[in-house]
Amino acid sequence: MDMRSKARTLSGPVSDPAKLPRWNYDGSSTGQAAGEDSEVILYPQVIFRDPFRRGNHHLLVMCDAYTPAGDPIPTNKRHAAANIFGQIEAEEPLFGIEQEYTLLWKDSNRPLGWPLGGYPGPQGPYYCGIGADKAFGREIVDAHYNACLYAGVNISGINAEVMPGYELIKKAIHKLQLRHADHIAAYGEGNERRLTGGHETAEINTFSWGVADRGASIRVGRKTEKEGRGYFEDRRPSSNMDPYVVTSMIAHTTLLWEQP
Repeated sequence: MDMRSKARTLSGPVSDPAKLPRWNYDGSSTGQAAGEDSEVILYPQVIFRDPFRRGNHHLLVMCDAYTPAGDPIPTNKRHAAANIFGQIEAEEPLFGIEQEYTLLWKDSNRPLGWPLGGYPGPQGPYYCGIGADKAFGREIVDAHYNACLYAGVNISGINAEVMPGYELIKKAIHKLQLRHADHIAAYGEGNERRLTGGHETAEINTFSWGVADRGASIRVGRKTEKEGRGYFEDRRPSSNMDPYVVTSMIAHTTLLWEQP
């Protein structure tokens, strides 16, 4: 997902995104509009404290993009997601997204911490590891975490126990099974290289689910099974997935889609 930014000075403090002015940018320079009609309009949607320009009145405003006529441009996936979530507000769906990433050296494109000309030892000491010989790039990870906390982003720290219960969770999983191919197509590019059936992944063309099974497409926690309520984990999306597309698709399939 490509992110771009512009900076603007306002006449005074603003706390409501609806009171922020709409702005525009040159869509012909981003491949989102033709040169003869290049304006794309930014609609402010949410305000965060700016972790890069520290101070009481510096804001980070997330926007989505529309044509001058008010239609969402093709790359605006938030608009369709908002329509889906608007239909299921009473259900109060909650999503937590774990996005894995690897830090690479700029010059060699090798993972940070890998020995020159070789490979690290097998997995075992690295997962949740600490220490200079096991956790690499910790300063960057902590800086990112602190920036999110300063901005007010809901990053970790939230644990929800949701109704209606385990039996409805199993019905939702069955719906996800019926639309497995559709979801895989929307779950990120190059996912076939990850979903091999090895390394705690499910095989890309085969749907499976299980309790505490990290090799399944859908994992249900032991606590959810025991208490008859809670959450389930869709382990199929890749780290390059579009969160608007994936979360709204899960919500649509499990809550709005009627099984034929």
